[in-house]
Amino acid sequence: MSSRRTFFKKSIGIAGALSATSVAMAAEDVSDALIQLNKLSPVESANDEELWNRLAQAYTVSPTILNLNNGGVSPQPKVVQDAVDRYYHLSNEAPTYYMWQILDKGREPLRRKLADLAGTSAEEIAINRNTTEALATVTWGLTLQKGDEIVMTKQDYPNMIHAWKQKELRDGIKINWISLKLPIENEDEFVRAFVNATTSKTKIWHVTHMINWTGQIMPVKRLCEEAKKRNIISIVDGSHTFAHMDFKISDFNPDYFGTSLHKWLCAPFGTGMLYVKKDNIAGLWPLFPNDKPQSSDIRKFETLGTRSFAPEQAIGQAIDFHLAIGSKRKAERLHYLKNYWCEKVTHNPRVKLNISLKPEYSCALGNFSIDGIEPETVASKLMGEHQIHTVSIKWENISGVRVTPHVYTTTRDLDRFVDAVLKIAGT
Repeated sequence: MSSRRTFFKKSIGIAGALSATSVAMAAEDVSDALIQLNKLSPVESANDEELWNRLAQAYTVSPTILNLNNGGVSPQPKVVQDAVDRYYHLSNEAPTYYMWQILDKGREPLRRKLADLAGTSAEEIAINRNTTEALATVTWGLTLQKGDEIVMTKQDYPNMIHAWKQKELRDGIKINWISLKLPIENEDEFVRAFVNATTSKTKIWHVTHMINWTGQIMPVKRLCEEAKKRNIISIVDGSHTFAHMDFKISDFNPDYFGTSLHKWLCAPFGTGMLYVKKDNIAGLWPLFPNDKPQSSDIRKFETLGTRSFAPEQAIGQAIDFHLAIGSKRKAERLHYLKNYWCEKVTHNPRVKLNISLKPEYSCALGNFSIDGIEPETVASKLMGEHQIHTVSIKWENISGVRVTPHVYTTTRDLDRFVDAVLKIAGT
Protein backbone atom coordinates (compact mmCIF):
# COMPACT_ATOMS: atom_id res chain seq x y z
CA MET A 1 0.00 0.00 0.00
CA SER A 2 2.83 2.41 0.83
CA SER A 3 4.33 1.83 -2.62
CA ARG A 4 1.01 2.81 -4.22
CA ARG A 5 0.96 5.97 -2.11
CA THR A 6 4.51 6.88 -3.18
CA PHE A 7 3.70 6.08 -6.82
CA PHE A 8 0.87 8.59 -6.93
CA LYS A 9 2.53 11.26 -4.81
CA LYS A 10 5.43 11.35 -7.23
CA SER A 11 3.48 11.09 -10.43
CA ILE A 12 -0.03 12.47 -10.45
CA GLY A 13 0.83 16.14 -11.07
CA ILE A 14 -2.26 18.19 -11.96
CA ALA A 15 -1.93 20.77 -14.80
CA GLY A 16 0.23 23.83 -14.12
CA ALA A 17 -2.46 26.19 -12.85
CA LEU A 18 -2.64 24.36 -9.53
CA SER A 19 -0.33 25.24 -6.67
CA ALA A 20 2.21 22.78 -5.31
CA THR A 21 -0.03 22.36 -2.25
CA SER A 22 -3.02 21.51 -4.44
CA VAL A 23 -0.98 18.97 -6.40
CA ALA A 24 0.20 17.30 -3.21
CA MET A 25 -3.33 17.19 -1.82
CA ALA A 26 -4.71 15.64 -5.04
CA ALA A 27 -1.94 13.02 -5.11
CA GLU A 28 -2.56 12.19 -1.45
CA ASP A 29 -6.28 11.87 -2.07
CA VAL A 30 -5.83 9.47 -5.01
CA SER A 31 -3.29 7.36 -3.14
CA ASP A 32 -5.57 7.17 -0.09
CA ALA A 33 -8.50 6.19 -2.31
CA LEU A 34 -6.44 3.35 -3.76
CA ILE A 35 -5.45 2.16 -0.32
CA GLN A 36 -9.09 2.13 0.80
CA LEU A 37 -10.25 0.38 -2.40
CA ASN A 38 -7.68 -2.35 -1.87
CA LYS A 39 -9.11 -3.01 1.58
CA LEU A 40 -12.42 -3.95 -0.06
CA SER A 41 -13.23 -7.00 -2.11
CA PRO A 42 -13.79 -6.31 -5.83
CA VAL A 43 -17.56 -6.72 -5.41
CA GLU A 44 -17.66 -4.51 -2.30
CA SER A 45 -15.61 -1.77 -3.96
CA ALA A 46 -17.72 -1.63 -7.14
CA ASN A 47 -20.30 0.83 -5.79
CA ASP A 48 -18.17 2.85 -3.37
CA GLU A 49 -18.78 6.16 -5.10
CA GLU A 50 -16.74 8.26 -2.70
CA LEU A 51 -13.56 6.27 -3.37
CA TRP A 52 -14.01 6.11 -7.15
CA ASN A 53 -14.76 9.85 -7.27
CA ARG A 54 -11.45 10.50 -5.56
CA LEU A 55 -9.63 8.11 -7.90
CA ALA A 56 -11.03 10.04 -10.88
CA GLN A 57 -8.69 12.91 -9.94
CA ALA A 58 -5.86 10.87 -11.48
CA TYR A 59 -7.26 11.78 -14.92
CA THR A 60 -7.31 15.12 -16.74
CA VAL A 61 -10.58 14.60 -18.63
CA SER A 62 -12.83 17.50 -19.63
CA PRO A 63 -15.05 18.84 -16.85
CA THR A 64 -17.68 19.92 -19.39
CA ILE A 65 -17.79 17.21 -22.09
CA LEU A 66 -18.88 13.86 -20.67
CA ASN A 67 -16.83 11.28 -22.56
CA LEU A 68 -18.74 8.01 -22.88
CA ASN A 69 -16.78 6.71 -25.86
CA ASN A 70 -13.83 5.22 -24.01
CA GLY A 71 -14.16 2.11 -26.16
CA GLY A 72 -12.52 3.92 -29.08
CA VAL A 73 -9.47 5.25 -27.25
CA SER A 74 -9.20 5.71 -23.51
CA PRO A 75 -7.58 8.75 -21.89
CA GLN A 76 -4.37 8.21 -19.98
CA PRO A 77 -3.99 9.07 -16.30
CA LYS A 78 -1.65 11.97 -15.66
CA VAL A 79 1.13 9.66 -14.53
CA VAL A 80 1.21 8.09 -18.01
CA GLN A 81 1.03 11.45 -19.80
CA ASP A 82 3.94 12.70 -17.73
CA ALA A 83 6.00 9.62 -18.54
CA VAL A 84 5.48 10.15 -22.28
CA ASP A 85 6.61 13.77 -21.94
CA ARG A 86 9.62 12.80 -19.88
CA TYR A 87 10.82 10.11 -22.30
CA TYR A 88 10.11 12.33 -25.31
CA HIS A 89 12.12 15.26 -23.97
CA LEU A 90 14.96 12.93 -23.03
CA SER A 91 14.99 11.52 -26.56
CA ASN A 92 15.32 14.99 -28.03
CA GLU A 93 18.50 15.70 -26.09
CA ALA A 94 20.43 13.29 -28.34
CA PRO A 95 17.98 11.12 -30.30
CA THR A 96 20.19 8.36 -31.64
CA TYR A 97 21.88 7.94 -28.26
CA TYR A 98 18.93 8.15 -25.88
CA MET A 99 16.50 6.33 -28.20
CA TRP A 100 18.65 3.47 -29.41
CA GLN A 101 21.16 3.04 -26.58
CA ILE A 102 19.08 3.93 -23.51
CA LEU A 103 15.32 3.69 -24.03
CA ASP A 104 15.48 0.73 -26.39
CA LYS A 105 16.95 -1.31 -23.54
CA GLY A 106 13.72 -0.75 -21.64
CA ARG A 107 11.76 -3.01 -24.00
CA GLU A 108 12.82 -6.26 -22.34
CA PRO A 109 11.68 -5.29 -18.81
CA LEU A 110 8.48 -3.96 -20.40
CA ARG A 111 7.98 -7.23 -22.27
CA ARG A 112 8.24 -9.10 -18.96
CA LYS A 113 5.68 -6.78 -17.31
CA LEU A 114 3.22 -7.29 -20.17
CA ALA A 115 3.77 -11.04 -20.11
CA ASP A 116 3.11 -11.14 -16.38
CA LEU A 117 -0.14 -9.22 -16.87
CA ALA A 118 -1.10 -11.51 -19.77
CA GLY A 119 -0.14 -14.72 -17.98
CA THR A 120 2.24 -15.83 -20.73
CA SER A 121 5.95 -16.22 -21.34
CA ALA A 122 7.82 -13.03 -22.22
CA GLU A 123 9.11 -14.96 -25.24
CA GLU A 124 5.55 -14.97 -26.65
CA ILE A 125 4.86 -11.21 -26.45
CA ALA A 126 5.68 -8.66 -29.17
CA ILE A 127 5.11 -4.93 -28.59
CA ASN A 128 3.63 -2.98 -31.48
CA ARG A 129 1.14 -0.18 -32.18
CA ASN A 130 -2.40 -1.57 -32.12
CA THR A 131 -4.68 -4.58 -32.66
CA THR A 132 -4.85 -3.97 -36.40
CA GLU A 133 -1.08 -4.29 -36.71
CA ALA A 134 -0.94 -7.26 -34.37
CA LEU A 135 -3.59 -9.27 -36.19
CA ALA A 136 -2.43 -8.15 -39.65
CA THR A 137 0.86 -9.80 -38.72
CA VAL A 138 -1.04 -13.06 -38.26
CA THR A 139 -3.29 -12.63 -41.33
CA TRP A 140 -0.38 -12.01 -43.67
CA GLY A 141 2.13 -14.15 -41.80
CA LEU A 142 0.24 -17.44 -41.99
CA THR A 143 0.87 -19.66 -45.00
CA LEU A 144 -2.45 -20.77 -46.47
CA GLN A 145 -3.29 -22.55 -49.70
CA LYS A 146 -5.85 -21.64 -52.33
CA GLY A 147 -9.21 -23.03 -51.23
CA ASP A 148 -8.39 -23.00 -47.51
CA GLU A 149 -11.24 -21.59 -45.44
CA ILE A 150 -11.61 -19.24 -42.48
CA VAL A 151 -14.67 -18.77 -40.28
CA MET A 152 -15.42 -15.30 -38.94
CA THR A 153 -18.47 -13.14 -38.18
CA LYS A 154 -19.89 -10.13 -39.95
CA GLN A 155 -19.78 -8.40 -36.55
CA ASP A 156 -15.97 -8.58 -36.37
CA TYR A 157 -13.95 -5.36 -36.49
CA PRO A 158 -13.76 -3.81 -40.01
CA ASN A 159 -9.96 -3.78 -40.21
CA MET A 160 -9.86 -7.52 -39.56
CA ILE A 161 -12.62 -8.12 -42.09
CA HIS A 162 -10.81 -6.00 -44.70
CA ALA A 163 -7.55 -7.88 -44.14
CA TRP A 164 -9.13 -11.30 -44.65
CA LYS A 165 -11.14 -10.09 -47.65
CA GLN A 166 -7.93 -8.85 -49.25
CA LYS A 167 -6.28 -12.19 -48.56
CA GLU A 168 -9.31 -13.87 -50.11
CA LEU A 169 -8.93 -11.76 -53.26
CA ARG A 170 -5.17 -12.15 -53.50
CA ASP A 171 -4.58 -15.73 -52.36
CA GLY A 172 -7.84 -17.48 -53.21
CA ILE A 173 -8.83 -18.50 -49.70
CA LYS A 174 -12.52 -18.54 -48.76
CA ILE A 175 -14.31 -16.82 -45.87
CA ASN A 176 -17.31 -18.62 -44.39
CA TRP A 177 -19.41 -15.89 -42.78
CA ILE A 178 -21.51 -15.99 -39.62
CA SER A 179 -24.04 -13.25 -38.90
CA LEU A 180 -24.91 -13.09 -35.21
CA LYS A 181 -28.26 -11.96 -33.83
CA LEU A 182 -27.20 -10.00 -30.76
CA PRO A 183 -27.40 -10.01 -27.81
CA ILE A 184 -26.77 -13.70 -27.12
CA GLU A 185 -26.82 -15.32 -23.66
CA ASN A 186 -25.98 -18.89 -24.61
CA GLU A 187 -22.46 -20.25 -25.17
CA ASP A 188 -23.77 -23.17 -27.20
CA GLU A 189 -25.26 -20.78 -29.74
CA PHE A 190 -21.82 -19.33 -30.50
CA VAL A 191 -20.23 -22.77 -30.74
CA ARG A 192 -22.98 -24.07 -33.05
CA ALA A 193 -22.54 -21.05 -35.32
CA PHE A 194 -18.81 -21.69 -35.73
CA VAL A 195 -19.16 -25.44 -36.07
CA ASN A 196 -21.94 -25.14 -38.65
CA ALA A 197 -19.78 -22.80 -40.75
CA THR A 198 -16.83 -25.22 -40.61
CA THR A 199 -15.95 -27.69 -43.37
CA SER A 200 -13.11 -30.11 -43.99
CA LYS A 201 -11.22 -27.21 -45.61
CA THR A 202 -11.48 -24.86 -42.61
CA LYS A 203 -8.07 -23.89 -41.24
CA ILE A 204 -8.84 -20.86 -39.03
CA TRP A 205 -11.45 -19.57 -36.59
CA HIS A 206 -11.18 -15.80 -36.15
CA VAL A 207 -12.85 -14.98 -32.81
CA THR A 208 -13.60 -11.51 -31.46
CA HIS A 209 -13.49 -11.68 -27.67
CA MET A 210 -15.75 -8.64 -27.24
CA ILE A 211 -17.68 -7.31 -30.21
CA ASN A 212 -16.90 -3.61 -30.38
CA TRP A 213 -20.32 -2.56 -31.71
CA THR A 214 -22.32 -3.64 -28.67
CA GLY A 215 -19.99 -5.08 -26.04
CA GLN A 216 -21.13 -8.69 -26.52
CA ILE A 217 -18.64 -11.12 -24.97
CA MET A 218 -18.01 -14.33 -26.87
CA PRO A 219 -17.00 -17.57 -25.06
CA VAL A 220 -13.38 -17.47 -26.20
CA LYS A 221 -12.10 -20.29 -24.02
CA ARG A 222 -14.79 -22.64 -25.27
CA LEU A 223 -14.27 -21.63 -28.90
CA CYS A 224 -10.49 -22.07 -28.66
CA GLU A 225 -11.02 -25.52 -27.15
CA GLU A 226 -13.46 -26.48 -29.92
CA ALA A 227 -11.03 -25.22 -32.57
CA LYS A 228 -8.19 -27.27 -31.09
CA LYS A 229 -10.34 -30.42 -31.17
CA ARG A 230 -10.71 -29.93 -34.92
CA ASN A 231 -7.04 -29.04 -35.53
CA ILE A 232 -8.12 -25.51 -36.44
CA ILE A 233 -6.02 -22.39 -35.74
CA SER A 234 -7.58 -19.96 -33.23
CA ILE A 235 -6.98 -16.23 -33.68
CA VAL A 236 -8.43 -13.99 -30.95
CA ASP A 237 -9.14 -10.29 -31.33
CA GLY A 238 -8.79 -9.06 -27.75
CA SER A 239 -8.82 -5.37 -28.56
CA HIS A 240 -11.61 -4.55 -26.11
CA THR A 241 -10.95 -7.06 -23.33
CA PHE A 242 -7.29 -6.86 -22.30
CA ALA A 243 -7.05 -4.85 -19.03
CA HIS A 244 -10.85 -4.50 -19.17
CA MET A 245 -11.91 -7.95 -17.99
CA ASP A 246 -10.14 -10.08 -15.41
CA PHE A 247 -8.40 -12.88 -17.33
CA LYS A 248 -5.08 -14.20 -18.56
CA ILE A 249 -4.46 -15.02 -22.20
CA SER A 250 -3.22 -18.40 -21.00
CA ASP A 251 -6.75 -19.08 -19.66
CA PHE A 252 -7.93 -19.44 -23.27
CA ASN A 253 -4.86 -21.07 -24.83
CA PRO A 254 -5.30 -19.40 -28.26
CA ASP A 255 -2.76 -19.73 -31.03
CA TYR A 256 -2.68 -15.95 -31.56
CA PHE A 257 -4.03 -12.95 -29.65
CA GLY A 258 -3.84 -9.24 -30.51
CA THR A 259 -4.86 -6.18 -28.50
CA SER A 260 -4.57 -2.40 -28.28
CA LEU A 261 -3.05 -1.08 -25.07
CA HIS A 262 -4.42 2.46 -25.60
CA LYS A 263 -7.93 1.25 -24.87
CA TRP A 264 -8.65 -0.25 -21.45
CA LEU A 265 -5.09 -0.32 -20.14
CA CYS A 266 -4.98 3.49 -20.65
CA ALA A 267 -1.51 3.28 -22.20
CA PRO A 268 -0.27 5.94 -24.66
CA PHE A 269 -2.02 6.30 -28.00
CA GLY A 270 -0.63 3.96 -30.65
CA THR A 271 0.55 1.12 -28.41
CA GLY A 272 -0.43 -2.52 -28.82
CA MET A 273 0.60 -6.11 -28.22
CA LEU A 274 0.75 -9.41 -30.10
CA TYR A 275 0.78 -12.83 -28.46
CA VAL A 276 2.05 -15.79 -30.48
CA LYS A 277 2.17 -19.24 -28.93
CA LYS A 278 5.83 -20.25 -28.78
CA ASP A 279 5.46 -23.22 -31.11
CA ASN A 280 3.90 -20.97 -33.79
CA ILE A 281 6.54 -18.23 -33.93
CA ALA A 282 8.94 -19.85 -36.39
CA GLY A 283 6.18 -20.58 -38.91
CA LEU A 284 4.67 -17.08 -38.86
CA TRP A 285 6.21 -14.60 -41.31
CA PRO A 286 6.76 -11.07 -39.90
CA LEU A 287 4.73 -8.23 -41.37
CA PHE A 288 7.89 -6.13 -41.70
CA PRO A 289 10.71 -8.39 -42.92
CA ASN A 290 14.04 -8.77 -41.17
CA ASP A 291 17.15 -10.89 -41.73
CA LYS A 292 15.72 -13.95 -39.96
CA PRO A 293 12.02 -14.17 -40.92
CA GLN A 294 11.79 -17.85 -39.95
CA SER A 295 13.36 -17.37 -36.55
CA SER A 296 11.57 -18.60 -33.42
CA ASP A 297 12.40 -15.29 -31.66
CA ILE A 298 9.29 -13.21 -30.90
CA ARG A 299 11.33 -10.04 -31.50
CA LYS A 300 11.26 -10.61 -35.25
CA PHE A 301 7.75 -9.07 -35.17
CA GLU A 302 9.12 -5.77 -33.83
CA THR A 303 11.09 -4.70 -36.91
CA LEU A 304 9.25 -1.42 -37.41
CA GLY A 305 12.13 0.85 -38.34
CA THR A 306 12.35 4.13 -36.41
CA ARG A 307 9.68 4.21 -33.74
CA SER A 308 8.71 6.54 -30.93
CA PHE A 309 10.15 5.13 -27.74
CA ALA A 310 8.34 7.58 -25.48
CA PRO A 311 4.84 6.07 -25.81
CA GLU A 312 6.25 2.55 -25.78
CA GLN A 313 8.17 3.01 -22.54
CA ALA A 314 5.26 4.76 -20.83
CA ILE A 315 3.26 1.53 -21.17
CA GLY A 316 5.05 0.55 -17.97
CA GLN A 317 3.42 3.38 -16.01
CA ALA A 318 0.01 2.36 -17.41
CA ILE A 319 0.54 -1.19 -16.16
CA ASP A 320 1.50 0.12 -12.72
CA PHE A 321 -1.65 2.24 -12.59
CA HIS A 322 -3.81 -0.69 -13.68
CA LEU A 323 -2.27 -2.99 -11.07
CA ALA A 324 -2.72 -0.37 -8.36
CA ILE A 325 -6.47 -0.67 -8.94
CA GLY A 326 -6.48 -4.41 -9.61
CA SER A 327 -7.84 -6.30 -12.62
CA LYS A 328 -10.79 -7.88 -10.83
CA ARG A 329 -11.69 -4.68 -8.98
CA LYS A 330 -11.59 -2.72 -12.24
CA ALA A 331 -13.77 -5.25 -14.08
CA GLU A 332 -16.37 -5.28 -11.31
CA ARG A 333 -16.58 -1.49 -11.32
CA LEU A 334 -16.91 -1.30 -15.11
CA HIS A 335 -19.68 -3.90 -15.19
CA TYR A 336 -21.45 -2.09 -12.35
CA LEU A 337 -21.34 1.20 -14.28
CA LYS A 338 -22.75 -0.43 -17.44
CA ASN A 339 -25.63 -2.01 -15.54
CA TYR A 340 -26.25 1.22 -13.64
CA TRP A 341 -27.19 3.26 -16.71
CA CYS A 342 -28.77 0.34 -18.58
CA GLU A 343 -31.27 -0.38 -15.82
CA LYS A 344 -32.25 3.28 -15.53
CA VAL A 345 -32.80 4.13 -19.22
CA THR A 346 -35.26 1.27 -19.60
CA HIS A 347 -37.69 3.16 -17.37
CA ASN A 348 -38.89 4.51 -20.71
CA PRO A 349 -40.51 1.72 -22.78
CA ARG A 350 -39.19 3.28 -26.00
CA VAL A 351 -35.61 2.52 -24.94
CA LYS A 352 -34.27 -0.90 -25.90
CA LEU A 353 -31.02 -2.45 -24.67
CA ASN A 354 -28.87 -4.20 -27.27
CA ILE A 355 -26.61 -5.88 -24.70
CA SER A 356 -26.93 -8.50 -21.98
CA LEU A 357 -26.65 -7.41 -18.35
CA LYS A 358 -25.05 -10.71 -17.31
CA PRO A 359 -21.33 -10.45 -16.44
CA GLU A 360 -20.39 -13.46 -18.57
CA TYR A 361 -21.75 -11.73 -21.67
CA SER A 362 -20.90 -8.04 -21.09
CA CYS A 363 -18.74 -5.66 -19.07
CA ALA A 364 -18.25 -1.90 -19.65
CA LEU A 365 -19.53 -1.56 -23.22
CA GLY A 366 -23.25 -1.19 -23.77
CA ASN A 367 -25.58 -0.27 -26.60
CA PHE A 368 -29.13 1.06 -26.67
CA SER A 369 -31.67 2.32 -29.16
CA ILE A 370 -34.76 4.51 -28.97
CA ASP A 371 -37.81 3.39 -30.89
CA GLY A 372 -38.51 5.71 -33.81
CA ILE A 373 -35.23 7.69 -33.63
CA GLU A 374 -32.14 6.89 -35.70
CA PRO A 375 -28.93 6.22 -33.71
CA GLU A 376 -27.07 9.11 -35.35
CA THR A 377 -29.87 11.47 -34.31
CA VAL A 378 -29.69 10.26 -30.71
CA ALA A 379 -25.89 10.62 -30.60
CA SER A 380 -26.12 14.07 -32.20
CA LYS A 381 -28.66 15.24 -29.63
CA LEU A 382 -26.62 13.85 -26.76
CA MET A 383 -23.58 15.84 -27.89
CA GLY A 384 -25.27 18.96 -29.26
CA GLU A 385 -27.82 19.47 -26.50
CA HIS A 386 -26.16 17.79 -23.52
CA GLN A 387 -22.39 17.73 -24.30
CA ILE A 388 -22.26 13.94 -23.90
CA HIS A 389 -19.96 12.12 -26.33
CA THR A 390 -21.12 8.68 -27.50
CA VAL A 391 -21.01 6.96 -30.90
CA SER A 392 -23.85 5.85 -33.16
CA ILE A 393 -23.60 2.34 -34.58
CA LYS A 394 -25.16 0.98 -37.75
CA TRP A 395 -23.41 -2.19 -38.82
CA GLU A 396 -24.93 -5.33 -40.30
CA ASN A 397 -27.98 -6.05 -38.11
CA ILE A 398 -26.88 -3.71 -35.30
CA SER A 399 -28.46 -0.29 -34.86
CA GLY A 400 -27.98 1.74 -31.71
CA VAL A 401 -25.79 4.06 -29.66
CA ARG A 402 -22.70 2.66 -27.96
CA VAL A 403 -21.92 3.85 -24.45
CA THR A 404 -18.58 3.12 -22.78
CA PRO A 405 -17.74 4.53 -19.33
CA HIS A 406 -14.36 4.04 -17.69
CA VAL A 407 -13.03 3.98 -14.12
CA TYR A 408 -12.99 7.78 -13.93
CA THR A 409 -16.71 7.89 -14.82
CA THR A 410 -18.94 8.49 -11.81
CA THR A 411 -22.57 7.54 -11.23
CA ARG A 412 -23.25 11.27 -11.09
CA ASP A 413 -21.98 11.44 -14.68
CA LEU A 414 -24.23 8.55 -15.63
CA ASP A 415 -27.25 10.17 -13.98
CA ARG A 416 -26.64 13.14 -16.27
CA PHE A 417 -26.53 10.76 -19.24
CA VAL A 418 -29.68 8.91 -18.18
CA ASP A 419 -31.59 12.17 -17.78
CA ALA A 420 -30.54 13.17 -21.30
CA VAL A 421 -31.60 9.84 -22.82
CA LEU A 422 -34.98 9.90 -21.10
CA LYS A 423 -35.51 13.48 -22.27
CA ILE A 424 -34.73 12.50 -25.87
CA ALA A 425 -36.94 9.40 -25.64
CA GLY A 426 -39.73 11.51 -24.17
CA THR A 427 -39.81 13.73 -27.25
